[in-house]
This record gives sequence, structure tokens and C-alpha cells, in this order.
Amino acid sequence: MKNVKSKSATTAVKARPATVSRPKTRPKTAYSKAEIHEIFRRFSIQRPEPKGELEHVNPFTLVVAVALSAQATDAGVNKATRALFAAADTPEKMVALGEEKVREYIKTIGLYRNKAKNVIALSEKLISDFGGEVPRTREELITLPGVGRKTANVVLSMAFGHSTMAVDTHIFRIANRIGLAPGKTPDEVEEQLMRIVPDHYLYHAHHWLILHGRYCCKARKPECERCVIADICKSAEKTNEIPAPLVELPAQVI
Repeated sequence: MKNVKSKSATTAVKARPATVSRPKTRPKTAYSKAEIHEIFRRFSIQRPEPKGELEHVNPFTLVVAVALSAQATDAGVNKATRALFAAADTPEKMVALGEEKVREYIKTIGLYRNKAKNVIALSEKLISDFGGEVPRTREELITLPGVGRKTANVVLSMAFGHSTMAVDTHIFRIANRIGLAPGKTPDEVEEQLMRIVPDHYLYHAHHWLILHGRYCCKARKPECERCVIADICKSAEKTNEIPAPLVELPAQVI
């Protein structure tokens, strides 16, 4: 630090006020409690029993399917895993199949080489650390190779009936686009959604949001004329104020 020389003995050097560090406030939802309740009430009428669209036959194949779905579509994963799961639906069978054969089954999926390696590694870990059973806690699930928080949340919800919020690209986009739960990271969005979604809607909430993003509030161009919450939505991209008819949609075909 440079020494400050005063022009006279009587001139005082004024100290700069200390910088106050203020906690950064997170963006809040743009909706009132009543509006959030109404959003999910409408989703519940539109899809009373929403389902994930990844095909699986047990918790193990669900873990594998969700891990494979990173940077890939559910339809693309399903096409590859039908034959894979017919050949190997347990960790033991998957290890016996081997990494090279797993690669052949999933080669149509992006990043298939690394994913095949992870499938074998997570199968081996399930056998060595968990007796071949899929663990039922998030902390244990994320120790599996290729399994992150989103995958763990999907498994906890779909396999074990927990109320979780698996923030994928659709949910992250919608939460920020319409101002429902703004956040810079999936974890921030998850935390906010878990806080604001009414308890009695929480179990299905992540599927409602995913399906809404996949089929209505699409990434490139939202189809606002088909949106049941168009009158409530506060998105700057909104092109329609009139909500679509609130009717139950046809049953999902998985």
C-alpha cells in the first residue's frame, strides 16, 4: 500500500467507509400462493396420473434408463434399452453381458461409450456395496457411477414413491421462463419448487412440469394456444391470454 502524505500536519486523512457485504437475495417466484395452487390444480385435472416416459421393468433398469437419458431423448433411450433390458435386467446380468456388448445395444444414444462404462461400473457397485439392490436414499444413489442428483430424484420418486423434484432441462426452462421458480442452477430451481409447490401436489409436480415443457411450453416456440395456464402465466414470451380448455388428456402411451 502506498503511503499517503498530508499537505499539512493539521490535515486529517479520511478513512474510506468499509464495504458492507450483503447476502444475495434469490429471485422469488412471480406468483402468489393462490396462483401456484391454481396452476397445479389445472395440471392435476389435465393429467390426473402423469407418468415418466422411460421404459423400465424394475428399479435397476430405471436407474440405468435415467442415467442413459442424459443429453438424449426418452424415445431414443427406450428404443435402445428394450433389447438391452430383455438381455440384462439385473446388475448381475449386466456385468455378465460386459461393456462391449452394452455399447452395441446403446450405440444409437449420445455419449454411448462413456455411458456403457458407467452402466457396468454402477452394476458392479450395486453388487459389491448394496447386495445387488438399488439403494433407497439420495445419498447412496449418487455414489453410483453416472448417477447425479436428478437421476437419484427420479428413482426415488418413480421406484420408491418419494415426493421429489427432478429438475431436468424442461423444468429448468419452464421455472425460469414463466418466473415460477427462477434459478441459475438446477439445484436452486429444485430448492424453490420444493418450497412453493403445495404439499398435496408435490408427488406428481415434476412429471406435470416435464410433460408441460415437452408437449406445450416447448423450448423453441411455446404453444401458448394449447396452454391451460395461459391466463396465469407471466412469461414475457407468452403469445396468448386465453387458457386452453381444461379437460383430461388421453392416457399416456409409453
